[in-house]
Amino acid sequence: MDKKIKKKILKRLSIIKGQVEGLGKMIENEKYCLDILIQASAIKNAISSIEREVLKNHLKTHVIDQIKNNKEKKAVEELIKIYKLKK
Repeated sequence: MDKKIKKKILKRLSIIKGQVEGLGKMIENEKYCLDILIQASAIKNAISSIEREVLKNHLKTHVIDQIKNNKEKKAVEELIKIYKLKK
């Protein structure tokens, strides 16, 4: 994995961990439902940003390598799998 992307993802995961803990406290303390939903949405968006970074890394490294090494079929299969996951 690209070192910059890895560092970015690990930092983001640390933030998400804090957000999830905060969400748990909000539920324990019976905070206003809308506030809980807003926090949960922020967590989902943060996770989506991690998915984008991992995908970017995969495309920049593995897919390029597969194509260069005449493994286009594997690259296409993986891209289709990613497409289906995101659908």
